[in-house]
Amino acid sequence: MIIQTLLDIKQIIKHNINQVIAVAEKDIKLKIRFKFLLIISYISPIITILMPLIIFQTLFDFKESFGPWNADNYAVFVLNTYNISLLTQIINSFPNQLRREKFWKTLPALIIAPFNRFDLLLGILLTNFILIALPFIIFFILIFIIYPISLWTILFILFIYLLIALIFSGIGLLLGVFAISKENLWMIFSFLLNLIFWASCLTYPFDLFPEVFQNIIILNPLYYIFTFLRMAWINNNVLFTIMNYFPHFLIILIASTTLPITAVYLFNKIYSRYGIVGY
Repeated sequence: MIIQTLLDIKQIIKHNINQVIAVAEKDIKLKIRFKFLLIISYISPIITILMPLIIFQTLFDFKESFGPWNADNYAVFVLNTYNISLLTQIINSFPNQLRREKFWKTLPALIIAPFNRFDLLLGILLTNFILIALPFIIFFILIFIIYPISLWTILFILFIYLLIALIFSGIGLLLGVFAISKENLWMIFSFLLNLIFWASCLTYPFDLFPEVFQNIIILNPLYYIFTFLRMAWINNNVLFTIMNYFPHFLIILIASTTLPITAVYLFNKIYSRYGIVGY
């Protein structure tokens, strides 16, 4: 009985892994066909960090530091912005993928199985990991050359990046179900999400903003997530960073575990109620 149960579990795991790989393989082949768009997706985050890079260099001529950021470590802030921006592309991948499947009329077959929602989430996540791997690694190495850290810190930061990717996957799946079921709401939520990212200190440090904006920023969970990642790098001490920024770490852990599960649950509910609109 126990052996049969283990064999069944093994088959279920194998089946879902195959589905994840199938989703990723199909999506990668499609995106590689549009090489120019892929290259643009690598260049766009560079454009995002150019202005902060220029402003930082000018500001440090007049002031020694802004919070923990100074002329010696500001590159960690700016260059990590590039890698975070690469990961944000995961969010838009979900509505884009689902809308494409909707256009091809293959969406019902894609999500009909009970576990397919998780397979879809992990498949699109795997697709993005593979596609952004090269520029992500290049910038990660560049940051390391500028501001070296220990092996344990490297592994910890990569783990935090993985958790951030899971958070973005949950957000993307939520946007995705609205993109196929309630397009007007999808546009509204996308706009609100842009505002949330704008107020997350993704491109500029907290201490650069006036107090009235700081009071808004501290209500934003993304601010704590991005801050923890950057502080883990410049502190170069995993335990010290966790102890001194424990609320930030807790937000990352809670968001990375609850958001994907909640997103799948809401996906099922919304899809069951509204179905696919626009066929």
